[in-house]
Amino acid sequence: MADPAMGIPPEPGIEPGLESALGTLRGLLTAGETLEAWAVQHRLFALTHRRACIAATSGRFISLNRRLLGGYESADIRWQDLKETRISAGILAADLTLVAQSSSDLNIGSEVNRVWTFAGLRKDQAQSMYRICQQHDQVWREKRRIRELEELRAKSGGVQIGGAPSAYSGADPAGTESEPARRLRQAREMLEAKLITDSEFESIKARIVSGL
Repeated sequence: MADPAMGIPPEPGIEPGLESALGTLRGLLTAGETLEAWAVQHRLFALTHRRACIAATSGRFISLNRRLLGGYESADIRWQDLKETRISAGILAADLTLVAQSSSDLNIGSEVNRVWTFAGLRKDQAQSMYRICQQHDQVWREKRRIRELEELRAKSGGVQIGGAPSAYSGADPAGTESEPARRLRQAREMLEAKLITDSEFESIKARIVSGL
């Protein structure tokens, strides 16, 4: 049975044998965490093993592999670590692939990724999981964009140049890149990467130039 107090949405007509898996998922939820969606392997893809379950909560993605002789193994991906989600759907089932960075929080410079693929999921459930993963991915992409923008604005606002070459000269008397030029280059790179809009770029550029 579903437990609204634990954040589990009602599931009419749950297949036999899945109540225990859902009970295990309930036990993995932390205080205040809610279950947004879950998916299970289609029976045809789990003839020799117990069906794997995956779940999307308000704070993370959870995978649950149940052992034949009892017990289970679980792993999770925090939404802030998610980099990409892909789905491949057939007539009866779908495969869901998640790519996550090994580093955490708002760091986007990780070079080591984790790739998880879950094959043979029930199609409707996999599609629901995919939509939720995409929603959380977009939320955290925006958070990272805002953080980068705020950092750039803070650096640009702190530029203090007296008698230095213009930002457009690109170099100081020693031939190295000047500080305003570096800030402007960073802003242009963020614009090209679509981390900031054209108007935000123009605002940052104006602040850099006004500090000359």
